[in-house]
Amino acid sequence: MRFTEAGRVARDALRANRLRSGLTMFGVVIGVAAVVLLVAIGSGTRREVERQVEGLGSNLLVVVPGRLDFGSAPAASRLSLADVDAVSRMVGDPTRVAVTVTSGETVRAGARSAFGTVQGVLETTPRVFVRDVAQGAYLSASDVAAARRVVVLGATVARTLFGDRDPVGQRVTVAGARFRVVGVFAPMGRSLGVDRDGEVHIPVTAAHRLYGTQRIDGIAVRAPDRERIPELGDRIVEELSRRHPDTDFSAVSQDQVLGVLGNILGMLTGVLAAIAGISLFVGGVGVSNVMLMSVRERTREIGLRKAVGARSQDVGRQFLIEAVLLTTLGGLTGMLLGVAAAWLLAAVSPVPVAVTWWSLALAFGVATIVGIVFGVVPARRAARLDPVVALRTD
Repeated sequence: MRFTEAGRVARDALRANRLRSGLTMFGVVIGVAAVVLLVAIGSGTRREVERQVEGLGSNLLVVVPGRLDFGSAPAASRLSLADVDAVSRMVGDPTRVAVTVTSGETVRAGARSAFGTVQGVLETTPRVFVRDVAQGAYLSASDVAAARRVVVLGATVARTLFGDRDPVGQRVTVAGARFRVVGVFAPMGRSLGVDRDGEVHIPVTAAHRLYGTQRIDGIAVRAPDRERIPELGDRIVEELSRRHPDTDFSAVSQDQVLGVLGNILGMLTGVLAAIAGISLFVGGVGVSNVMLMSVRERTREIGLRKAVGARSQDVGRQFLIEAVLLTTLGGLTGMLLGVAAAWLLAAVSPVPVAVTWWSLALAFGVATIVGIVFGVVPARRAARLDPVVALRTD
């Protein structure tokens, strides 16, 4: 029996039992759709995290006290503005160096209040990080030098405190001290789980006076080019370790952050795909059971075909093609259903979704393999039937 004729016979056999064929394919359809959808969610999440990390700025290097290892306790910072000056001399361009002193505070304007992340910063922050000012202006070098009580509000904080009014020039209270609003950031949304629109920037010198400290929580450097980041990080850590022999320091680049997060999200995507693959396995078991039932129902047909000259391999090939055809049709339907579900999820929810070609190829390939694997046993059973015994079967 030629392959094309075997395919035609398999197609006619499936058409003769459309309801049973449809129910058999249902498990494969659900399994393939689940694989496509869950992998799309994992891939979309990974791309969104990469976009957010890269959106912070280019060629970033962040230096913090302590070791950035999982399970390690945060280290108390002993960095000061003198250390920042030393790092700036190493970089060769002070405008490429930014700092932060962070504290959560309630910001008030009249009877209204909003909780914000107050950051003491230098005027260089917009050059090191990507931060656009929608209204007014950012902090100036003279503001930092004079420790002026001026503030730049995040979009959410400004909207909560002033509504539709222009905040620039208004007065707010931060940690009990009065500050004048000089600017408002453009809306940025959340980045790496942090609400960037809830940030409030004040001069780092004003933050030192406000909190009665001289510490710097971290230093960020924008390297001239990506190739110099590892060497620059090593030099900065070496210099800070020399200045503070009893403190460890870590320099982390964007590539390192993306690498760690990428590995974690890649494992998560694999786990999601494996969970969805269980549905495909269950669907394959269903295909095998239905094909075994089909062999039993068509025993006389098999005996008749063998009696008129069909070889055992022809009979086995026919039943194997039927099983593969079932899972292939189920795979195609599941792919369409999975893509449609992914698009719908992206349209009605904030969940990031990215349908990739390899997830479609993987789902379809696995569905085909399921048909082959779970169709072998019924095909071999049909091929081994004795034609005389088969013809005598009621």
